[in-house]
Amino acid sequence: MTRTLCMVLLLSLLAACGSSPRSNYYLLTTNVTEAPVGDGPSLGIGPIAVPDYLNRNGLVYSREGNQLQVSSTDRWAEPLESGIKRTVAINLAALLDTQDIRYFPWDPDNAPDYGVSISLLQLDANDQRALLAAEWRVFQPASGDSVTRRIVSLQQPLSGGALEIPQIAPAYSQLLAQLSQLISAAIEQHRAAAED
Repeated sequence: MTRTLCMVLLLSLLAACGSSPRSNYYLLTTNVTEAPVGDGPSLGIGPIAVPDYLNRNGLVYSREGNQLQVSSTDRWAEPLESGIKRTVAINLAALLDTQDIRYFPWDPDNAPDYGVSISLLQLDANDQRALLAAEWRVFQPASGDSVTRRIVSLQQPLSGGALEIPQIAPAYSQLLAQLSQLISAAIEQHRAAAED
């Protein structure tokens, strides 16, 4: 009797596992195709702050009103904070033509020329667009001096009129590329002013 009961439970468990939906995994990406070759300024990336509601494996996106949908089958392939840090680092390395990228926390005795911190305020997608709002800061780690600090809100239109999950990661990647361009421009402006 016990053996039969165990077999029935095992078969039920196997049947439940066999009917689980397949998970899809997504990465943030860049358009950078070649490694930088120059000797631009050294960059420290981080810290990156992600709101708690986004700090999960499943993709989070808007539904009607103030409702959010957390997908159980569409997931990030890495923690969102790590993906943002990696993507911004690659973008900035290419934009500033530097091979010297460090992640926070870095060695205080060998601080980079510029530090970049990002506090994500919103990262969302709905039927019309993807939206990124963030407070970002460029600073000089050796002295602690702030170069610039800004809050931005960026949008990326989505096509089709209905949100399709595979559109989210590429749209977020484009928004991070736009954010990287703003950060790069601020660093270049500061470097030019320092040379005058």
